[in-house]
Formats: sequence, structure tokens, C-alpha cells
Amino acid sequence: MFRLTPLVRTLIIINVVVFLLQQFVGLTPYISLWPIGSGAFAPYQFFTYMFAHGGIGHIFFNMFALASFAPILENHWGDKKFLIFYLATGMGAAIIYALVNYYFFPGAGGIMLGASGALYGILMAFGMIFPNLEIMLLFPPIPIKAKYMVFLIGFLTYAMDRSGSVAHLAHFGGAFIAFLIITAWRSGGSERGY
Repeated sequence: MFRLTPLVRTLIIINVVVFLLQQFVGLTPYISLWPIGSGAFAPYQFFTYMFAHGGIGHIFFNMFALASFAPILENHWGDKKFLIFYLATGMGAAIIYALVNYYFFPGAGGIMLGASGALYGILMAFGMIFPNLEIMLLFPPIPIKAKYMVFLIGFLTYAMDRSGSVAHLAHFGGAFIAFLIITAWRSGGSERGY
């Protein structure tokens, strides 16, 4: 863990730079994902929202997860395939979130930002590709197999949010898109790499 690969390092740097621009230049309203139909929505936000974060804790935990799990996938797939996967799960999470809110909960969704959709995609891929790899949890310090860790983290994120400000649907969307991609790559014989 924490042996950063080149692409993961670049993604972390981009996220930190964007976060600093949010703090000092007021970039947040322009790059966050606004609800479809609102005057502030623009399609490019399906991409840009992944690099914006709502606070220091938000970016810290997202980048911690990225540094913990993504290098192993980048080494496994190579940088090009990893980047395709990362962007597809992040954008897929945003599209699912936006469309479900637009069609089923119009006017109920607020802005969305953060790398969590892509990170839940990474967690799902990690659990599918390395299901029996044991991960040592920080708290409590016990080992857990990767295939169970995905569900534990998903459950804890859902259970610990009392604010209603976490886009759980985007987390699910990222994991769902990851499941579809890994399944398609396996059936096509290209899960390992190009």
C-alpha cells in the first residue's frame, strides 16, 4: 500500500490542485454536478465533478482510498486501461445519479462533487479481481478479505451518514458500472490487460 504508481500520483495531484483552486478561486459552482434541468447544469460536469471536493475530510479520505487501492489495479491493468476504468466508473456514477434524480426525484437533488463514484468502482474491481486478498483494517486492526471489504465499506458509509448529504446513489452507481465493466472484460477475455 501507498507505493504510488504514476497515474494514481497524477490523479491525486490533480485533485489536490483543484481543491486548492476551489478554496482560493471559487471554482466549485462551475465544476460540481448540478441537477439536470437546473440553470447551472452542463454536460461537462459529468467529468469535472470527480475532481472537486466538499472539504478537507472529503478529499483526505477519497485520496487515502485512491492511494490505498488504485496502485494495485494500475499495476494489474496498466495505466491506459486503469484510466479508462476510472473515468468510466466516475462518469457512470454521475450519470446514474443525475438521471435517477431527474426522473424519479425531480428537484430533490443538490449539487454533487467528489471522486467517490470512481472510488467505489475501484473498490468493486478490487473485490472482484482479488477476492481472497486479505486487507488489514485500520480500525479495528483485523484482516478482512477484499470481497467482504467492499460491502463493509459501502455499509459503513451508508450507516454513518446522518446528514443526508452523501450521494449514496453515486457510490452504488460507481460500483455497479465497475461490476458491468469487469464482467464484460472477463467475458471478452481482456480483464487482465490489453
